[in-house]
Amino acid sequence: MAHPHLRSEDPELERATRSGLPSLVLAALGVVYGDIGTSPLYAFREALRATAGTGSHRDNVLGILSLIVWALTIVVTVKYVTFVLKADNRGEGGTLSLMTLARDSLIGRPVWVLVLGVAGASLFLGDAIITPAISVLSAVEGIQVVAPGLSAWIVPFTLTIIALLFFVQRFGTGGVAAVFGPVMALWFLVLGVSGAIHILDDPAVLWAVDPTHALRYAASNAGTTITVLGAVFLAVTGAEALYVDLGHFGRKPIVAAWFILVFPCLLLNYFGQGAFVLSNPEMATHPFFGMHPDWAKIPIVCLATAATVIASQAVISGAYSLVRQAMHLNLLPRLQILHTSETHSGQIFMPQVNSFLFIFVVALVLHFRNSSGLSAAYGIAVTGEMLITSVLLYVVMLRIWNWRTAAAAAVVVPLFLIDAGFLAANVAKFADGGWVPVAVACTMGLIMHTWMSGRRLLTARTKTEEIPLSSIIDKLAKKKPLTVPGTAIFLASDVEGAPTALLHSLKHYKVLHEQNVILSVVTATTPFVPDEEKIFLASFNPLFSRLVITFGYMETPNIPRALALVRKLGLKFDIMSTSFFLSRRTILPSKKGGMPFWQDRLFIVLAQNAGNATDYFGLPSGRVVELGLQTVL
Repeated sequence: MAHPHLRSEDPELERATRSGLPSLVLAALGVVYGDIGTSPLYAFREALRATAGTGSHRDNVLGILSLIVWALTIVVTVKYVTFVLKADNRGEGGTLSLMTLARDSLIGRPVWVLVLGVAGASLFLGDAIITPAISVLSAVEGIQVVAPGLSAWIVPFTLTIIALLFFVQRFGTGGVAAVFGPVMALWFLVLGVSGAIHILDDPAVLWAVDPTHALRYAASNAGTTITVLGAVFLAVTGAEALYVDLGHFGRKPIVAAWFILVFPCLLLNYFGQGAFVLSNPEMATHPFFGMHPDWAKIPIVCLATAATVIASQAVISGAYSLVRQAMHLNLLPRLQILHTSETHSGQIFMPQVNSFLFIFVVALVLHFRNSSGLSAAYGIAVTGEMLITSVLLYVVMLRIWNWRTAAAAAVVVPLFLIDAGFLAANVAKFADGGWVPVAVACTMGLIMHTWMSGRRLLTARTKTEEIPLSSIIDKLAKKKPLTVPGTAIFLASDVEGAPTALLHSLKHYKVLHEQNVILSVVTATTPFVPDEEKIFLASFNPLFSRLVITFGYMETPNIPRALALVRKLGLKFDIMSTSFFLSRRTILPSKKGGMPFWQDRLFIVLAQNAGNATDYFGLPSGRVVELGLQTVL
């Protein structure tokens, strides 16, 4: 039974859908396919380098090409395009969406699915620091072919481009994004045309579509197969972007772009590089740039650089989006989110995430200094994430699509084994640089684990000190304190308990407002929540009301905007005479119990650096009252 494609409640997606399939296909080229589209710069070259000095040159070329063709076919076309893109959470994709979908379908929402989701998100961030470094560096290395005397300037040029790329993030990508699609369309056409021309150098290269070439090559080159597979995998890095960006474009434009332009042009280019290298074995060190005529080399370097900047931009935007999802799912502390567009809610800038990525990308370029060195670091994070996607896809097939166990296993087990093979090949590169994304992913995983554990402990500590809201309301009804005009909204994390800010306000001011609203904000397991389902309002008595606002994990939780919906339910108030009361906690480490002392300290540092609730919820700063208290973790 096929999974019905649920319409996203995202108005941005609805506007985009109305704009027509061709324009969406063009936009998808600029965002979704940047990473996989720049792989021809280095994937075939690195696989050739891994075979240097072994076997027949022709057999090596045909074997590598066959591996690349079938990797693109099985991993991208079969796994992602045919199956994974159908596993949407109300139109949204990505590891966290798939994790939420799978977890909600299982009884008791098991922790192991959450662990897989956290691991997948962490691995994506590990990958996000490598893509800008290897993509831009591999494009700028074209200078070596055009003007060998400028080779010493490759790293400075790369760092300058990367610095500019991260600097302009704060201004938003709306204006530049309009040219992303056309530039990438031109890039894929150039890939296809240049490859098709060089296939004529040795048309027999087309026999690489026969998978027996891949199998024969793997069998006769057992010593180098693992290394070659690690390099071949570079051709499919970026496949996860098809799923991550599902919510921006929908399945149809992504699939159409793949079959109409991306897949054919990638195949033509790889075949063209293979035929060129068969005719010119001495050009194996730089087949991509070498196969272009001298008059085209400078334009190709410029176009390649533009394509790699676009690929990097897509990964950076994806990192922002993933971190925002993780924040709303309480996997990470609140970080500052700046909206760079008045019309597109998805266009955001996160200063802390931007700085984190920039520092690591620059460090990678300075450490490895060339794309061949960086290729060793590439792959582990992506293969790990793909492996997790296969496991979660199996759960979705069984629990949501209602497939039989045998049918689901027949699809997922071969895909899982292929992912596991690629992971094993990339693990072999661990000492040469593969440890970098693993270290980043482990650090992010530790941060997420610490934040979730610390929040659980903090909630448990708070509950022991909490007074039920009902008992407070009963006491105040019997002995009504002095009231003052206006409305007070008390933010509470627990739907049942009395907000600490309310208790402290009564203790210090000994007065109540004539209208008091206990407000809790809840994040749904769906990406978007329609307006008619956002608000729950209940009145306890004329003095107190309970308000619960539910946001989707892809939405920006703007309380004042949501309060406009509350008026329709009969709660009358003037926003300019309304005060918002919040608790500001000072967390102290515990001497015994709880988490280890170092983890306590890490949680406290994360809490101290979290964005304040006023900015996060879009509250008018002049109407906010914060009351402080101390809690021992």
